[in-house]
Amino acid sequence: MNVKRHIPNLLTLGNLFSGTVASIFAVQGDYILAAFLVSLGIFFDFFDGFAARLLNVSGELGKQLDSLADMVTSGVVPGIIMYKLLIEANIVNFSIPTYVPFLGLLLTLGACYRLANFNIDTRQSDSFIGLPTPAMSLFIVSLPLIQEYSKITVAKALIENTYFLLGTTLALTYVMNAEIILFSLKFKEYSIKNNVVKYLFLILSVVMIVSLHYLSIPLIIVAYLVLSLMNNKTISK
Repeated sequence: MNVKRHIPNLLTLGNLFSGTVASIFAVQGDYILAAFLVSLGIFFDFFDGFAARLLNVSGELGKQLDSLADMVTSGVVPGIIMYKLLIEANIVNFSIPTYVPFLGLLLTLGACYRLANFNIDTRQSDSFIGLPTPAMSLFIVSLPLIQEYSKITVAKALIENTYFLLGTTLALTYVMNAEIILFSLKFKEYSIKNNVVKYLFLILSVVMIVSLHYLSIPLIIVAYLVLSLMNNKTISK
Protein backbone atom coordinates (compact mmCIF):
# COMPACT_ATOMS: atom_id res chain seq x y z
CA MET A 1 0.00 0.00 0.00
CA ASN A 2 1.29 3.44 -0.98
CA VAL A 3 1.20 5.30 2.33
CA LYS A 4 2.13 8.73 1.00
CA ARG A 5 -1.01 9.03 -1.13
CA HIS A 6 -3.09 8.94 2.07
CA ILE A 7 -1.17 11.67 3.92
CA PRO A 8 -3.10 14.64 2.42
CA ASN A 9 -6.43 12.90 3.10
CA LEU A 10 -5.41 12.29 6.71
CA LEU A 11 -4.70 16.02 7.06
CA THR A 12 -8.11 16.74 5.55
CA LEU A 13 -9.72 14.40 8.06
CA GLY A 14 -7.85 16.34 10.75
CA ASN A 15 -9.65 19.42 9.45
CA LEU A 16 -12.99 17.60 9.65
CA PHE A 17 -12.30 16.34 13.17
CA SER A 18 -11.30 19.81 14.35
CA GLY A 19 -14.44 21.32 12.86
CA THR A 20 -16.70 18.66 14.34
CA VAL A 21 -15.32 19.16 17.85
CA ALA A 22 -15.45 22.95 17.32
CA SER A 23 -19.17 22.69 16.56
CA ILE A 24 -19.72 20.94 19.91
CA PHE A 25 -17.89 23.68 21.81
CA ALA A 26 -19.74 26.36 19.80
CA VAL A 27 -23.10 24.90 20.86
CA GLN A 28 -21.88 24.86 24.45
CA GLY A 29 -20.83 28.52 24.19
CA ASP A 30 -17.12 27.83 24.63
CA TYR A 31 -16.03 30.22 21.91
CA ILE A 32 -12.33 30.16 22.77
CA LEU A 33 -11.96 26.44 22.17
CA ALA A 34 -14.26 26.65 19.15
CA ALA A 35 -12.07 29.39 17.63
CA PHE A 36 -8.90 27.45 18.40
CA LEU A 37 -10.24 24.31 16.74
CA VAL A 38 -11.50 26.21 13.70
CA SER A 39 -8.03 27.75 13.34
CA LEU A 40 -6.49 24.28 13.68
CA GLY A 41 -8.85 22.96 11.03
CA ILE A 42 -7.90 25.78 8.66
CA PHE A 43 -4.25 24.96 9.33
CA PHE A 44 -4.92 21.36 8.26
CA ASP A 45 -6.89 22.67 5.27
CA PHE A 46 -3.89 24.67 4.08
CA PHE A 47 -1.38 21.88 4.48
CA ASP A 48 -3.45 19.08 2.94
CA GLY A 49 -3.28 20.81 -0.44
CA PHE A 50 0.39 21.65 0.10
CA ALA A 51 1.13 18.01 0.96
CA ALA A 52 -0.81 16.77 -2.08
CA ARG A 53 1.22 18.98 -4.40
CA LEU A 54 4.51 18.15 -2.67
CA LEU A 55 3.87 14.40 -2.87
CA ASN A 56 2.26 14.66 -6.31
CA VAL A 57 -0.81 12.74 -5.19
CA SER A 58 -3.59 15.21 -6.04
CA GLY A 59 -6.86 13.59 -7.06
CA GLU A 60 -10.62 13.96 -7.25
CA LEU A 61 -11.16 12.15 -3.95
CA GLY A 62 -8.99 14.66 -2.09
CA LYS A 63 -10.79 17.57 -3.75
CA GLN A 64 -14.22 16.33 -2.69
CA LEU A 65 -13.04 15.35 0.78
CA ASP A 66 -11.53 18.80 1.24
CA SER A 67 -14.83 20.52 0.51
CA LEU A 68 -16.78 18.20 2.81
CA ALA A 69 -14.37 18.94 5.66
CA ASP A 70 -14.50 22.69 4.97
CA MET A 71 -18.29 22.53 5.06
CA VAL A 72 -18.10 21.63 8.75
CA THR A 73 -15.16 23.77 9.87
CA SER A 74 -15.93 26.83 7.75
CA GLY A 75 -19.66 26.37 7.22
CA VAL A 76 -21.46 24.73 10.12
CA VAL A 77 -19.36 26.21 12.94
CA PRO A 78 -19.68 29.90 11.93
CA GLY A 79 -23.41 29.38 11.38
CA ILE A 80 -23.79 28.03 14.91
CA ILE A 81 -21.74 30.86 16.40
CA MET A 82 -23.78 33.51 14.58
CA TYR A 83 -26.97 31.78 15.74
CA LYS A 84 -25.71 31.92 19.33
CA LEU A 85 -24.63 35.57 19.03
CA LEU A 86 -28.06 36.52 17.71
CA ILE A 87 -29.72 34.72 20.62
CA GLU A 88 -27.50 36.64 23.06
CA ALA A 89 -28.27 39.92 21.25
CA ASN A 90 -31.98 39.16 21.41
CA ILE A 91 -31.80 38.93 25.19
CA VAL A 92 -31.07 42.66 25.09
CA ASN A 93 -33.27 43.45 22.08
CA PHE A 94 -36.23 41.38 23.26
CA SER A 95 -38.59 42.93 20.70
CA ILE A 96 -36.90 40.95 17.89
CA PRO A 97 -38.90 37.87 16.74
CA THR A 98 -37.65 34.55 18.09
CA TYR A 99 -36.96 33.14 14.62
CA VAL A 100 -34.31 35.80 13.88
CA PRO A 101 -31.31 33.84 15.30
CA PHE A 102 -31.91 31.11 12.72
CA LEU A 103 -31.01 33.64 10.02
CA GLY A 104 -27.42 33.23 11.20
CA LEU A 105 -27.47 29.84 9.48
CA LEU A 106 -27.52 31.65 6.14
CA LEU A 107 -23.74 31.62 6.56
CA THR A 108 -23.84 27.81 6.51
CA LEU A 109 -26.02 27.77 3.38
CA GLY A 110 -23.82 30.35 1.65
CA ALA A 111 -20.68 28.39 2.50
CA CYS A 112 -22.23 25.19 1.14
CA TYR A 113 -23.15 26.87 -2.14
CA ARG A 114 -19.70 28.41 -2.49
CA LEU A 115 -17.88 25.14 -1.83
CA ALA A 116 -20.02 23.25 -4.35
CA ASN A 117 -19.49 25.98 -6.93
CA PHE A 118 -15.74 26.09 -6.23
CA ASN A 119 -15.44 22.41 -7.14
CA ILE A 120 -16.79 22.98 -10.64
CA ASP A 121 -15.26 26.40 -11.28
CA THR A 122 -12.00 26.15 -13.26
CA ARG A 123 -11.19 29.87 -12.99
CA GLN A 124 -9.84 29.89 -9.42
CA SER A 125 -6.32 28.52 -9.78
CA ASP A 126 -4.40 31.82 -9.38
CA SER A 127 -7.05 33.89 -7.58
CA PHE A 128 -10.37 33.51 -5.81
CA ILE A 129 -13.82 34.47 -7.02
CA GLY A 130 -15.75 35.37 -3.92
CA LEU A 131 -14.52 35.26 -0.33
CA PRO A 132 -13.07 31.85 0.64
CA THR A 133 -15.04 30.09 3.37
CA PRO A 134 -12.07 29.89 5.82
CA ALA A 135 -11.83 33.71 5.76
CA MET A 136 -15.55 33.99 6.50
CA SER A 137 -15.21 31.47 9.31
CA LEU A 138 -12.31 33.34 10.93
CA PHE A 139 -14.31 36.57 10.72
CA ILE A 140 -17.24 35.01 12.60
CA VAL A 141 -15.31 33.07 15.25
CA SER A 142 -13.42 36.25 16.15
CA LEU A 143 -16.60 38.16 17.06
CA PRO A 144 -17.28 36.58 20.48
CA LEU A 145 -13.57 36.87 21.31
CA ILE A 146 -13.65 40.59 20.51
CA GLN A 147 -16.76 40.90 22.65
CA GLU A 148 -15.03 39.18 25.54
CA TYR A 149 -11.50 40.57 25.39
CA SER A 150 -11.43 43.80 23.38
CA LYS A 151 -11.21 47.09 25.25
CA ILE A 152 -12.79 48.99 22.35
CA THR A 153 -16.34 49.60 23.52
CA VAL A 154 -17.67 50.53 20.07
CA ALA A 155 -16.66 47.14 18.68
CA LYS A 156 -18.21 45.33 21.65
CA ALA A 157 -21.44 47.30 21.28
CA LEU A 158 -21.68 46.46 17.59
CA ILE A 159 -21.39 42.73 18.27
CA GLU A 160 -24.27 43.03 20.74
CA ASN A 161 -26.42 44.72 18.08
CA THR A 162 -28.86 42.42 16.28
CA TYR A 163 -28.92 44.54 13.14
CA PHE A 164 -25.14 44.59 12.86
CA LEU A 165 -25.04 40.81 13.20
CA LEU A 166 -27.77 40.35 10.57
CA GLY A 167 -26.03 42.81 8.25
CA THR A 168 -22.75 40.95 8.70
CA THR A 169 -24.48 37.64 7.98
CA LEU A 170 -26.06 38.92 4.77
CA ALA A 171 -22.88 40.70 3.63
CA LEU A 172 -20.62 37.67 4.14
CA THR A 173 -23.15 35.29 2.56
CA TYR A 174 -23.23 37.54 -0.50
CA VAL A 175 -19.47 38.16 -0.71
CA MET A 176 -18.71 34.42 -0.54
CA ASN A 177 -20.70 33.89 -3.72
CA ALA A 178 -20.21 37.20 -5.54
CA GLU A 179 -18.33 37.44 -8.84
CA ILE A 180 -15.54 39.42 -7.20
CA ILE A 181 -11.93 38.52 -8.02
CA LEU A 182 -9.79 38.37 -4.87
CA PHE A 183 -6.02 38.02 -5.03
CA SER A 184 -4.34 34.88 -3.78
CA LEU A 185 -1.33 34.98 -1.45
CA LYS A 186 0.50 32.47 -3.63
CA PHE A 187 3.74 33.98 -4.94
CA LYS A 188 5.03 32.98 -8.38
CA GLU A 189 7.97 35.31 -7.79
CA TYR A 190 8.81 37.84 -5.08
CA SER A 191 9.44 41.16 -6.82
CA ILE A 192 7.82 44.17 -5.15
CA LYS A 193 6.62 45.57 -8.48
CA ASN A 194 4.46 42.54 -9.29
CA ASN A 195 3.33 41.83 -5.72
CA VAL A 196 2.82 45.29 -4.23
CA VAL A 197 -0.80 44.57 -3.17
CA LYS A 198 0.19 41.31 -1.49
CA TYR A 199 3.07 42.91 0.40
CA LEU A 200 0.89 45.84 1.45
CA PHE A 201 -1.75 43.42 2.72
CA LEU A 202 0.81 41.42 4.71
CA ILE A 203 2.29 44.57 6.29
CA LEU A 204 -1.17 45.90 7.20
CA SER A 205 -2.08 42.51 8.67
CA VAL A 206 0.99 42.38 10.90
CA VAL A 207 0.44 45.95 12.12
CA MET A 208 -3.21 45.27 12.94
CA ILE A 209 -2.48 41.96 14.69
CA VAL A 210 0.14 43.60 16.92
CA SER A 211 -2.01 46.63 17.77
CA LEU A 212 -5.58 45.32 17.76
CA HIS A 213 -5.27 41.60 18.60
CA TYR A 214 -8.63 39.81 18.08
CA LEU A 215 -10.20 42.89 16.51
CA SER A 216 -7.60 42.67 13.76
CA ILE A 217 -9.16 39.50 12.31
CA PRO A 218 -12.36 40.97 10.80
CA LEU A 219 -10.49 44.15 9.87
CA ILE A 220 -7.86 42.13 7.99
CA ILE A 221 -10.60 40.38 6.02
CA VAL A 222 -12.25 43.73 5.22
CA ALA A 223 -8.83 45.06 4.13
CA TYR A 224 -8.40 41.99 1.92
CA LEU A 225 -11.69 42.73 0.17
CA VAL A 226 -10.93 46.44 -0.25
CA LEU A 227 -7.39 45.87 -1.57
CA SER A 228 -8.69 43.22 -3.98
CA LEU A 229 -11.27 45.65 -5.38
CA MET A 230 -8.61 48.35 -5.72
CA ASN A 231 -6.28 45.89 -7.42
CA ASN A 232 -9.03 44.88 -9.85
CA LYS A 233 -9.59 48.51 -10.85
CA THR A 234 -5.86 49.04 -11.38
CA ILE A 235 -5.59 45.95 -13.58
CA SER A 236 -8.63 46.90 -15.65
CA LYS A 237 -7.19 50.32 -16.54
